[in-house]
Amino acid sequence: MAELLFKEGSFKIIGICMEIHKTLGMGLKEINYKDAMEIEFI
Repeated sequence: MAELLFKEGSFKIIGICMEIHKTLGMGLKEINYKDAMEIEFI
């Protein structure tokens, strides 16, 4: 497996995505997840 260039940042972003998915659940449109990510990154 290749080494990640920005390991810490990548893990933070993936963690935020997983938390959003756990909170909102599955089956929503992509725009809903995108909006949630915008809110989290503010």
